[in-house]
Amino acid sequence: MSWCFGVVNNKLAEVYFENEGGNLRFHSHCYVKKSEYKTKTELKWIDKDIKRIVLTYRKGKYLKKIY
Repeated sequence: MSWCFGVVNNKLAEVYFENEGGNLRFHSHCYVKKSEYKTKTELKWIDKDIKRIVLTYRKGKYLKKIY
């Protein structure tokens, strides 16, 4: 199982997923605050990942928003 940062329901979150043959299968998430992360590397990860991963979580399912 892998993880990355993303935006879930308009909040910053760590998103846990599996990559199955090119398809992402989202398992869970936990909301975090950007102020919890101090290193430059982590802050770069956040800025990069929130542009790619934007999700809506409702009724136990994740929907990826497409812009």
